[in-house]
Amino acid sequence: MASPAILPITSQPTAADATQQIGPTPAFRSFINHISTTVQTGFANRRPWSELLDRSAFSKPESISDATLRIRKNYTYFRINYLSLLAVVLAFSLLTNPFSLLTLSGLLAAWLFLYLFRPSDPPLVLFGRQFSERETLGLLIVSTVVVIFLTSVGAVLVSALMVGLGIVCIHAAFRAPEDLFLDDQESPATGFLSFLSSGAANAVAPAVAARV
Repeated sequence: MASPAILPITSQPTAADATQQIGPTPAFRSFINHISTTVQTGFANRRPWSELLDRSAFSKPESISDATLRIRKNYTYFRINYLSLLAVVLAFSLLTNPFSLLTLSGLLAAWLFLYLFRPSDPPLVLFGRQFSERETLGLLIVSTVVVIFLTSVGAVLVSALMVGLGIVCIHAAFRAPEDLFLDDQESPATGFLSFLSSGAANAVAPAVAARV
């Protein structure tokens, strides 16, 4: 007797599979882990704040060229401290402007979860409409332009960066660097700046390349 035909069985997605699809993608987890590692490394390499605020080391620069040289040397030595100071000024400005903080956080979340680290399959569906990759990217770019240039967010960011850079430049211009050991500080940027350069590119590049 011929054996009965075996019908293919299509397995239905379980709750565990749905949870796995909703969870963060490997690229996003790698991105978060890289940020955590970079921040820890940056704080580990920062200079003592007592050395940064040593009142006996402050003096008036002799000329503009002398002030420029001091800024370059002090930034090389106190790089992590200065970047931390800029981050504090920026965070304080955003905390005192809740609308800008919420708007910027929403914009960043939209880029992360709707484009950079969202799986390309299935396509994005919002309000019952399916959006292609180009449409999603176009909406995000338009939203970014509107948020930065047509709301108070751009003014808050620019003003915070200007205040932070002003504080850093004034401190670096009046802080005499003669007592600092700069021989081993001429290497390429490390710490937080590594995240802004190669590290961030390595974390985001796979997610972007997968969408091309």
